[in-house]
Amino acid sequence: MLLGVHVSIAGSVDLAVDRAKELGCTTFQIFTRNPRGWEYKKLSKDEVEHFRKKLREYGYEVAMAHMPYLPNIASPKRDIYTKSVRSLRLELERSEQLGLKYLVVHVGSHLGAGIEKGITRVAEACNNALSKADSKTILLLENMAGQKNSCGSLFEDLRRILNKIEYQDRVGICLDTCHLYAAGYDISTEQGIEATLEDFDKIIGLDKLYAIHLNDSKGGLRSGLDRHEHIGMGNIGIRGFKYFINHKAVRDKPMILETPEDERGDFVKNLETIRSLYQP
Repeated sequence: MLLGVHVSIAGSVDLAVDRAKELGCTTFQIFTRNPRGWEYKKLSKDEVEHFRKKLREYGYEVAMAHMPYLPNIASPKRDIYTKSVRSLRLELERSEQLGLKYLVVHVGSHLGAGIEKGITRVAEACNNALSKADSKTILLLENMAGQKNSCGSLFEDLRRILNKIEYQDRVGICLDTCHLYAAGYDISTEQGIEATLEDFDKIIGLDKLYAIHLNDSKGGLRSGLDRHEHIGMGNIGIRGFKYFINHKAVRDKPMILETPEDERGDFVKNLETIRSLYQP
């Protein structure tokens, strides 16, 4: 089972690999730098060498990065959009440096400019970054939670974005379970999961599903609320996750937990829960 968490790079980026190993992760996700700002320093030669060496030593064949918080590749605002596209290109290059297979990006918000405008902006951002980045890292579009003005909450919208991207072999989808549920895809039941994955296959194609973010949902079905919850403590529930992670369309994909860490539990607890549900 390819199961891991989003691990911290505090101290040095290569320490993230150690943290993933200590948790027993078989895959993991990182930010390549502080996610709360626009500017950052280049990765040093030593950082890159240490990170890649640990990947090899610990046997990690699949690891991924996530885009920082501030970029919005659907934005109609020129300055934000320009900085977002630049950030996307740089993150693709940093991911390549570190030997990461995937880079996950939120599709973003059109901020009221309209879904058509947003879809076009997202596709153009991807085309721009992919054309300029010296990187083999595959870019994964993450489905949104149905928030107001969001792009890519529906499979149909993700398909329309993909149709406009010129580099089909360098782009795919990362499905977030919390976002799916909040956007209206009922993955709390076996029947709902079957219907959801069947729709995904018909509209997008399971060949484009590369990774999964495993998060329970504090919000209800179609709530549009992007609030992650501990596995089994939210509205998707234990039964939903048991069937979802064992589904033939999902079970072999890298799965990343982005669950809370609070007095009710941490990554260790959530990893244990998922492992207990997985059927080899």
